[in-house]
This record gives sequence, C-alpha cells and structure tokens, in this order.
Amino acid sequence: MQTFTTISLSIATGIATVTLDRPDRLNAFTDEMEAELIAAYDLCDADDDVQVIVLTGSGRAFCAGMDLVDGADAFDAWRTSVTAPPGTQYEVDGETLPMRRDGGGRVVLRMYACRKPIIAAINGAAVGVGATMVLAADIRLASDRARFGYVFNRRGVVPESCSTWFLPRVVPIQVAMEWMLTGRVFPAAEAHENGLVRSVHAPDNLLAAAYELAREIVESTSPVSAALTRQLVWRMLGAPHPMLAHTAETNALNVRGVSADAREGFAAFLDKRPPKFPDHVSTHMPDVVTDLLPESDFDATKLRGQR
Repeated sequence: MQTFTTISLSIATGIATVTLDRPDRLNAFTDEMEAELIAAYDLCDADDDVQVIVLTGSGRAFCAGMDLVDGADAFDAWRTSVTAPPGTQYEVDGETLPMRRDGGGRVVLRMYACRKPIIAAINGAAVGVGATMVLAADIRLASDRARFGYVFNRRGVVPESCSTWFLPRVVPIQVAMEWMLTGRVFPAAEAHENGLVRSVHAPDNLLAAAYELAREIVESTSPVSAALTRQLVWRMLGAPHPMLAHTAETNALNVRGVSADAREGFAAFLDKRPPKFPDHVSTHMPDVVTDLLPESDFDATKLRGQR
C-alpha cells in the first residue's frame, strides 16, 4: 500500500479509515495533504475490500484549515508553490503570479466522484477547508468538542472546496448564508440543530458511533447498490427535473433487478438470513448517470486575470 506522510489509511472488515495526521499542526491542509487525500480515495475506490470510508482527524482537531506557515503571504506562497500537484498552476494574462486550482475543491470533487459511501467523524475543530471538506461526505458525525467555521470572509478571501454548491444543499440557505457571511465559529450543537451533522457524541464515543454506522452498511447492503445510490442522490441534487431521476432509476432498476445481488438480496429476505452479496463495484457497476449528467473537466481558460 502507498506510504503517506500527512494522512494515514487503514482497512479492516470492509471499512477504510482515512485520518488527517498532522496533529502538531492541528491537521492543517497542505499541498501534500491535497495530493494524498486524492490518492487515498483512488485506492479505496479500486479496492473491493473497501465498502465504506470513515474520514477523521488525529489529535484534538479535525482540520484547522490552510496551513499558514507563511503567515500573511500564505496565498502568494500557495499560488507559486513548487509542491503544487502537477497541472494545477496556470499562467494567466494580467497576473504576475500563476493562478492555481483550489486544492480543497480538487479533494471534494474526488469525494463527490467516489464510489464508496463516506462517513466523516469530526473529532475537533473544523475550520476553513476543514469545514468545507466534510460537506462532500454522505453522513457527518461530530464530537461535542468540535467547532465549525466558514471563516473565509473574516480572512479577506472567499469560500472554497465547492462549498457554495454543497452547503446550501446540506442546510437551509439562510443558515448557509449566515455561517458564510459572518464567518463566525459555532459549536457542534448548532451544527446538529441545523442538520450539518447527523449526531453529536462524547469524544471517546465518536469513532465507535461512526464504525457502528459503517458496519451496518457493510453487513446489510450491496456494495454496488450503495455505490449507485450514492451517485444518484448526489447528482440528482443538481438535476433540473425529476424526469432525469426517473430515467436514471429506471435504468438502474432494470440492470440491478436481474443481478446476482438482487437474487441474493430477495432470497436472504425470504429465508430470514443475512445476505452475502456476490457482485463487486470494480466489475459490476453499471453506468446509469453519465449520459444524463456528464461531468465537465476543469477549464483553465475560464480563469481571469482581473481583480
């Protein structure tokens, strides 16, 4: 398995645990973390032994946001960084520094495309990219010590990691607006009250609760069906008409309804026994959404050298 320096990845009993692992820096986000998170999701997607991913942090924080080791010039350093992943920097007329793709956005887009359900176990402070990254998880649980902050306006920048798309789909728009416009840091209880997190737990119980939920998915559901359901639900959030959902679901039902998984699922239900689904995501995953909702590549020509 690939060696990581800013995160860790472990796999056991169908569950992959991706841990942000820079506790001395409160798991602050770096170029290396950006690349390693994308690589970890690639590995999990390719491994049929992984059915669910749990994302968490080490130490007392989940992620304190961008690593500000360069101080007030952090964004100058970020735009010119020699450790930026290949293909993420672009020369644009009128700009003295290279433009650069948002790294948190690249991670979140990879999460969005992931075939495996993602559960975020937010163990502590989640600020900046730490708060936006988890929006692409399918289910979020938090420690009662967790704090959240979309602090970008207070730093003179703007929200990132595709959060202006995700957050208003997770919580009511006026809540999203308040959190983003004020940039204030708020507690886990407020996150729970507004639907940002599914539940709040004592710190020592957080991972146990996340793993309990993950095990229910692993032990009770078809990995292929879970992967399809995840793709359908996320993509239909942006569909302009329910007919697109009807078409995609019709395709999926027809293909999956005659699969070995479906035969096993119904047989197990009738026999009153746990199912043992034989299909694999790597080989039995039908494509029922791409033709309906093609995903656009990043277009560097849309970058503007204007202030």
